[in-house]
Formats: sequence, C-alpha cells, structure tokens
Amino acid sequence: QIRLLQKPALETVRSSLRLLNTSAYRLQSECRKTVPPEPGAAVDYQLLTQQVIQCAYDIAKAAKQLVTITTREKKQ
Repeated sequence: QIRLLQKPALETVRSSLRLLNTSAYRLQSECRKTVPPEPGAAVDYQLLTQQVIQCAYDIAKAAKQLVTITTREKKQ
C-alpha cells in the first residue's frame, strides 16, 4: 500500500534531497581539486580537507533526515 507523505514531510524530503544533491556535487568538485591543474601548482590541502569534511557532514545530515522521515512515515 502506497501512501502520500503529508505536506510538511514532503517539503522536508525535498529539502533533504536538495541538500544531498548539492553536497554530493560540491564533494565531487572539491575532490577534483586534489589534482593540481599543472605540475608543481600549489594545492591548499588543509583547506581542501576542511571543505571535503563539510561536504561529507552535509551528506550525512541529509541522509539522516531522509531516514528519520521514512521511518516516521512507516510507523504511521
């Protein structure tokens, strides 16, 4: 049996999916920066590491939101 999500839950799902999508795109972009554009070019690995950590955190946060919503909906 398929039930539609209530409106607040649906908006939260959309918001979580947007965060998941943009964070995954940012993570991919940050990871590409680990390869210098030219040999000998400087890469700020400390900043890059912080950016990757932030992207991973945002991905985990969005995933947790989605799990929480789907678990709550199954119980109802």
